[in-house]
Amino acid sequence: MKKLEIRDLLKFKFISSLSFSPDGKFLGFVVHKMNEEENNYISNIWVYNTESKNLFQLTTFGRESNFIWLDNETILFPSIRDEKEKKRKEKGETFTIFYKISINGGEAEKYFEVPYIVRKIEKLNDQTFVLLVSSDKNIPDFTKPDEKEKQQALKKIKEEKDYEIIDEIPFWQNGAGFTNKKRTRLYLYNLKENTFIPLTDEFTNVIQFDIKNDKKKILFISNRYKNKMKIGADLFLYDVNSNTLEKLTHETSFRYTYAYFLDDSIIFAGSNMKKYGITENPKFYLLEPKTKHVTLLTPDFDLSLRNSVGTDCRYGSNKNAVTDENYFYFITTEWNSSYLNRINKEGKIEKLTKKGGSIDGFDAKNGKIYFVGFKDYKLQEIYELKDTETQITTFNEWVVKERKISKPERFTFLSGDGVKLEGWIIRPVDFDESKKYPAILDIHGGPKTVYGEVFFHEMQVWANEGYVVMFTNPRGSDGRGNEFADIRGKYGTVDYEDLMKFVDEALKRSPFIDKEKLGVTGGSYGGFMTNWIIGHTDRFKAAASQRSISNWISKFATTDIGYFFVEDQHASNPWNNYEKLWWHSPMKYADKIKTPTLFIHSEEDYRCWLAEGIQMFTSLKYFGVESRLVLFKGENHELSRSGKPKHRIRRLKEITEWFNKYLK
Repeated sequence: MKKLEIRDLLKFKFISSLSFSPDGKFLGFVVHKMNEEENNYISNIWVYNTESKNLFQLTTFGRESNFIWLDNETILFPSIRDEKEKKRKEKGETFTIFYKISINGGEAEKYFEVPYIVRKIEKLNDQTFVLLVSSDKNIPDFTKPDEKEKQQALKKIKEEKDYEIIDEIPFWQNGAGFTNKKRTRLYLYNLKENTFIPLTDEFTNVIQFDIKNDKKKILFISNRYKNKMKIGADLFLYDVNSNTLEKLTHETSFRYTYAYFLDDSIIFAGSNMKKYGITENPKFYLLEPKTKHVTLLTPDFDLSLRNSVGTDCRYGSNKNAVTDENYFYFITTEWNSSYLNRINKEGKIEKLTKKGGSIDGFDAKNGKIYFVGFKDYKLQEIYELKDTETQITTFNEWVVKERKISKPERFTFLSGDGVKLEGWIIRPVDFDESKKYPAILDIHGGPKTVYGEVFFHEMQVWANEGYVVMFTNPRGSDGRGNEFADIRGKYGTVDYEDLMKFVDEALKRSPFIDKEKLGVTGGSYGGFMTNWIIGHTDRFKAAASQRSISNWISKFATTDIGYFFVEDQHASNPWNNYEKLWWHSPMKYADKIKTPTLFIHSEEDYRCWLAEGIQMFTSLKYFGVESRLVLFKGENHELSRSGKPKHRIRRLKEITEWFNKYLK
């Protein structure tokens, strides 16, 4: 077997968009792979026949990242397929072209075009579709077919391209660029008449929507704002026949996680954020539309309703909640793994998956359940869930068969104040008990996410480079309830102590680790903690700080979530307690740092803006500490997870070479 290398990432397959045909016979999904030459991703639709077990690739164009089923044998997807369409995009025209293709064979046919950027589409009936579109108050209207007006609109876009007018917050969003006066709006589109009916206004952001089985009602969560986006949202019900909109919001300042129809009722999850702030775990509620009566179904439920298990081997998006028959299906994270569950209208919850790992997404239809997951320390595959989990694809099977893999070894330990914690080490491949090895502490982001026993490319690369890799879930992590995750006002205290206690425990249990050759790295919150650690201890001989936070005051005023996240997580803002924000800022302790540090940052990271990395880098250079800053143009906060292929390779190469320089 060969050693796993950085460039093996280019060969991995990533699976997304799992979706059943209306009759449940076919399962569609998208397979993504990297295209190094073009420095992008190739995405094609595949189909699995759940009865014959036949698996086949449906499209070959390579740009089909999402789709819906028009009927039991026809798929609808957006695509740009000729040079004229590309040139229209380049000139600034906004539109989405939809193609349809039969799963029984034949070429894709152009079906219709709409003058909006469509984020999501659902079929209401043969002539009507529900569109979730990107709307920009500052972009001229392209719905009018008049060519003269279109050219005038394009001219205006060209004239305005060098300016950004900002008059609200947030004014930009990670991965979306400047978003001032941009919203996601709901429309009804009539295909026959080519007409558009807006269901929401120009100041409303629609977060999620669902259509009732009888196609007569549309449920959606939205947030309307001018000047400053509020935290929380509203719930609305639209009646298709009467063209009326009804507000169902049951409590002010409520944060809805999602909302779906369950028979004639509505099941939703969310939190009023009163006890644990914006990251408080949601609870389930049942709402009766006719009476507006709301019942709390799960008063004692205390888990996040998402997959928080981290890895650098995903691409694309998947469903994380579905209704089927009399059940609502959802994902939870518990300790180090995510699981598939279901709940009925009485509030009874059943955990459907038992094995650890990660449930990345799923679909359920007529009692059939399939999911995309990381299981048995393999990369993503599709599994059928009955009484057991049965793997049905082998897209990434070659990795475990052809490459050297070192699996994580879990252990538990007690924090300094007696809280049970968990951590792992990964031994170097070709491990020799008689040798001493350098080690890297890898810290997850969030902080409300988790590490688990799922395939992590960077960790396996380092194990193949001869490193011990150490990772843990300190307090602040997900999967163990609100109390464990709540480190508001404590950043850099209990979490830092837990991390250092973990390192002590790992060294005690693993005498083959060379304690004089320790490195530390992490991204986002992990980058903050890397910056914090090097300002509070010299035990690490090298550090790699990625998309980090160095100054909570600057983060408050420059990032897409800063003005509400910082205040919530530190119970402070720059006016009522700037001393506290500065005390928790790693930059405050930069004069104590001696650790050679690499900084990785993306120029379009609006979650932890460029200034955060620059400030820390400048501080270290000012005090004469060996440091290096690598900036990635055209990338954002998701560089390590969905960045351009060449950039992802370069990022990991920079970090690995930095550790090799100082730890070997």
